[in-house]
Amino acid sequence: MKKQTTLASIDVGTTKVCTTMAEVNDGGDVRVVGVGVTPCKGLHKGLVVNINDARESIHESVRKAEQASNYKVESAYVGVTGRHISSLNNRGVVAITRNDRLVRPDDLKRVLQCARSIEVPRDRKLLHIIPRGYAVDGQVGVKNPVGMHGFRLDVETHIITAAITSVQNLVKCIRGIGIDIEDLVLEPLASSEAVLTEDEKQVGVVLADIGGGTTDIAVFRDGSIWHTAILPVAGYQITRDVAIGLGLPFDVAEEMKKRYGSVMPIYESRMETATTISEDGHGVSYQDLCDIIRARAEEIIRLILLELPHSEYERLAPAGLVLTGGSSNLSGVAALGRDILRLPVRVGSPTAMQGITDTLHDPAYATSVGLLLWGARHKGTQTWKVGGFGARLLHLVSRIKHLFG
Repeated sequence: MKKQTTLASIDVGTTKVCTTMAEVNDGGDVRVVGVGVTPCKGLHKGLVVNINDARESIHESVRKAEQASNYKVESAYVGVTGRHISSLNNRGVVAITRNDRLVRPDDLKRVLQCARSIEVPRDRKLLHIIPRGYAVDGQVGVKNPVGMHGFRLDVETHIITAAITSVQNLVKCIRGIGIDIEDLVLEPLASSEAVLTEDEKQVGVVLADIGGGTTDIAVFRDGSIWHTAILPVAGYQITRDVAIGLGLPFDVAEEMKKRYGSVMPIYESRMETATTISEDGHGVSYQDLCDIIRARAEEIIRLILLELPHSEYERLAPAGLVLTGGSSNLSGVAALGRDILRLPVRVGSPTAMQGITDTLHDPAYATSVGLLLWGARHKGTQTWKVGGFGARLLHLVSRIKHLFG
């Protein structure tokens, strides 16, 4: 019988907090057993702006997931985003000096350590260092060089750094409710686990997770990460434009966007363009609503293009663009992307899950599901060391307060 362990993920977004809990067996199969979703307060564009509000939102989400699963959240994989994220590519080279010239796991550690020896400002810390590919004696395209013979081992890596203070504010919110952090994961990397296929990653694809406060971008080529970027423009800006342009309260504009909004209203046959739609006593033109949404959605797609490291994006990503995140639920957004890019564009939802996943078959939960899949695949390989003895002591004190306070 396969042994099962439990994993938890916490996706702290600008508009919602989603906690998911899953059972994982020895074969790596993930079965969702609990989901807790609550509106998020205290965040703006992916960054904590009010620790108390953010902590309460996270606590409520965790409580719901625990209630649904009948498990206790002891630790979790946590998503990180925000404009403070930056990335670069770097190379590392080491010599294989043993007489047998055999590449061993220790050599992989040495070459990765060499690649990460870059000057990182004091206010920043490494979040991920991901090997993109190895070369043995100049032979490129090697995915796993262990066991190969050679004199020289090269690695090309993608290095992601984050602002220490921004991440520590998020860590403080989660540890403040008595939960430890298994690892901090860049959100587009997590989303890619849930919505991209291995073929797309091999051929070349752009992932854009359009959430509430940020649009998270990840480019994959040859089966590994190529480029990452975070745009501080997403669904919030669309709703704000609707609210200002049509003179609506923000909450009403958000509901109209979700219920009636389309970026390609010319394709919609269910409504005449002259139709007036109403919500909570406010009436507006359907065409005006869609025109505003389309203008901002088109701007976001063009900003995604500007963030790509290669001007000839057709060659960089022949598999096209995969949109995910809550804002990709807008009707017609894939068609708009195809019109602009002249490339394949699809909306990606997490599907390869078992258990109580009805809620999670939605682009809005790509990061939540992806964090679980990341955890199942990378368990025990923590990349962000959140602190030493002092941090563990602080965490113990917070757990005692959580249990007895």
